[in-house]
This record gives sequence, C-alpha cells and structure tokens, in this order.
Amino acid sequence: MEKNVGGFDRTARFVVGPILFLVGIAALGGVLTLAAGTIGLVLGGLALLVGLVLTVTAVTQKCPLNAVIGLDTYRGGSSPDAGDEVDRGTSGN
Repeated sequence: MEKNVGGFDRTARFVVGPILFLVGIAALGGVLTLAAGTIGLVLGGLALLVGLVLTVTAVTQKCPLNAVIGLDTYRGGSSPDAGDEVDRGTSGN
C-alpha cells in the first residue's frame, strides 16, 4: 500500500489520536468517567481503539479507509490516479 496520509490530515491524526488514546486509557482505568456502567466501558474502549488507529495511520502515513474511498492527502489528490494527469501548461508558445 502506498502512502496516502499527509498534510493537515496527518497533523490532525497526530493531535487527535494520542488524545483519544489517553482518554480511553483513563476511562478504562477508572480515572475518567465517560458514562455510567457498561456504556462507559464501551466508550472508553472505543476511544482507545480509534485513538490507536489514528496514531498508527499518522505514523505510517497509510490508511486503508483512504485507499478504499480513493482519498490521497499525501499527494494532495482525491484519487489514486491524480498523479497521472498531463500538464497542460503553455509550453512552446
């Protein structure tokens, strides 16, 4: 899989991912209460998982979901074939 995460997308993942990860750890550890009972544990686990995924995709710059939907923020294009376009500048005129 080619790199497809860059720019603002990568920065946002680097900021939000670790925060969610820490919130999930705090919720599962009983330091932070997201909701009462089982729902709180589920939300804590979900925050932990989403935070981990966002952090890993920011570090590796590879996101399977971006690949499936054809989003490429690494190169700035919206599809995997965005780099194949022909330059239509004013050459030779």
